[in-house]
Amino acid sequence: MKFLSVLTLLLASPLVSAASFPSIFDPTQATLATQDDKELDVPGQNPLKYCVDPAGQILTIKSVDLSPNPPAAGQTLTINASGTLSETVDKGAKVALTVKWGLITLISQEVDLCDQIKNVDLECPLNKGEMTLKKDGAAAKGNPKVLADVYTKDQKKVTCLKADNIQF
Repeated sequence: MKFLSVLTLLLASPLVSAASFPSIFDPTQATLATQDDKELDVPGQNPLKYCVDPAGQILTIKSVDLSPNPPAAGQTLTINASGTLSETVDKGAKVALTVKWGLITLISQEVDLCDQIKNVDLECPLNKGEMTLKKDGAAAKGNPKVLADVYTKDQKKVTCLKADNIQF
């Protein structure tokens, strides 16, 4: 279903290829605060963490599994994910995305979620309920740090995920 197009868009795409995102920069979203003391692992076999306590967020992630885990440069990366949306996510939802390679910020932008999920063959609205996704891609070599903060057009938090110091 449509759930993990959101997740794939959020993290899989940056992990697969940071260059796949448009270069529209929004300085108001250049840095996103995280709560290190409440940092929680995302369920499943993956290097993902929630930026903040996920309680009350629209997206409840059941699991995200990467194969291989950790990703291996030049190999096919398969992402299997499942979760539940507690409400429908309509057009106008945004993703504040930051991708860093070492100390260099490659991407710092806000993009329209519904425009981007077309890249994983999905469309808005993302309907309330259970969702699953399987996506394959090629893992790039490097050590990216990715932060994706997703919210509705009404500024409700869908999710906020990050991946730091991923070695592949």
